[in-house]
Amino acid sequence: MSAAPAAPTVALGDRFARTLPEMAVPWQAAGVPEPRLLALDDDLAAELGLDAAALRTPAGLGLLTGTAVPEGARPVAQAYAGHQFGYYNPRLGDGRALLLGELTDRAGRLRDLHLKGSGGTPFSRGGDGFAAVGPMLREFVVGRALHALGIPTTRALAVVATGRPVRRETVLPGAVLARVAASHLRVGSAQYARATDDRDLLRRLADEAIDRHHPAAADAPNRYLALYEAVVAAQARLVARWMLVGFVHGVMNTDNVTLSGETIDLGPCAFMEGYDADAWYSSVDQGGRYRYGNQPLVAEWDLARLAEALLPLFAEEQEEAVELAVAALGGFRPAYDAAWLGGWRAKLGLPAGLDDAVATALVTDLLDLLQAGKVDLTSFARRLSSAARGDAEPVRRLVLDLAGIDAWLERWRATGPDAGAMDRVNPVYVPRNHLVEEALAAATAGDLAPFDRLVDVVSRPFEERSGLERYAEPGPAGPYVTFCGT
Repeated sequence: MSAAPAAPTVALGDRFARTLPEMAVPWQAAGVPEPRLLALDDDLAAELGLDAAALRTPAGLGLLTGTAVPEGARPVAQAYAGHQFGYYNPRLGDGRALLLGELTDRAGRLRDLHLKGSGGTPFSRGGDGFAAVGPMLREFVVGRALHALGIPTTRALAVVATGRPVRRETVLPGAVLARVAASHLRVGSAQYARATDDRDLLRRLADEAIDRHHPAAADAPNRYLALYEAVVAAQARLVARWMLVGFVHGVMNTDNVTLSGETIDLGPCAFMEGYDADAWYSSVDQGGRYRYGNQPLVAEWDLARLAEALLPLFAEEQEEAVELAVAALGGFRPAYDAAWLGGWRAKLGLPAGLDDAVATALVTDLLDLLQAGKVDLTSFARRLSSAARGDAEPVRRLVLDLAGIDAWLERWRATGPDAGAMDRVNPVYVPRNHLVEEALAAATAGDLAPFDRLVDVVSRPFEERSGLERYAEPGPAGPYVTFCGT
């Protein structure tokens, strides 16, 4: 008989709590009546130097729910502010989350271990602080997909059912998400620090962001301006990558914009199918502020709010600080355009020497065709490599304007596209919305098999596999709505 797995061995630091105590409220996770593991990312556990088998033990579930943290750990609820749908709230914070602490992964990187759905905190604003199984599993599968697509993102280490019913529109089974991030420093963190009028706190926050995420800024003549420029560039690249795969975040409030450049808060997000610049899915985004085509503009707006928060660090004189901030924010659009066009060059397999103006015209004319016919973005991009190999029919079948697509294909094929290179960047599989809902509904009812299958599929998005045809096809026509789960 083999020995039972040992309890997980993990050392959790309290760096955030020590460095920024004004923004950390010591707190404990709520008890978990009947913990049951629903999902665990074994690969992520290995990256973190954790034993996946140990995480499956009762002690491991205690760590993953915050009910049995290692000796010396100091869980805290983080304070931050934020603009929510354009309106400023000076005190948001972790209303249903806890930072358990930081750990060093096998590559020597410091990573946050953070909970979501762990109960009420002083920032809960009347909420219960709990979460339901469905939204937590959505974060798991979408985070897994984004990571597999090469998009910087927070990632779910585990989802644990709590055995506690959660009342939302109806009564649902509860769960806790264990999330891993480069950090949870956000635009809203800087806004909170600035609102305190404590320049030392603002400086310490900026120094922490430099040290953890943008160390090159430390050697710049103006380290805080260099930090801002680095965040602007990181967010420009991130949003461009979202756009290239049709990802719609759904809630791009300033408290959901990280200083690291990772995607965070995968609640009401969705992957667009029929190409539509005005697509949005979030039930809480009544006016479509965060629609697909508006995401770059919103990111730029959010970064302007970061500049306002950091302004005292840029220069002693406000007029000079404003000039520096405006110039730095002006770097967003060129950085975004370069990342977006570079991504589309790869998706279309265009040769490196092709003039930017020619490449841009090819992309914009193609998007006009996709928009007019609401063509499925993922299917079209993937099938386009067949056209590069001489068979255009898989692509033509997707487009209503045959004359338009034929003329475009002729121009595109004249550039000599590389089909193999295209297959390396255009996914076969993304988390199709109807399949996500199907998997979450089954999991909520107690059947994890569809969820596990979906996770496996999106974890290898570029590798076409036999028997998975339904995972590569768009869902039924009709409106689709996502919910944040609060």
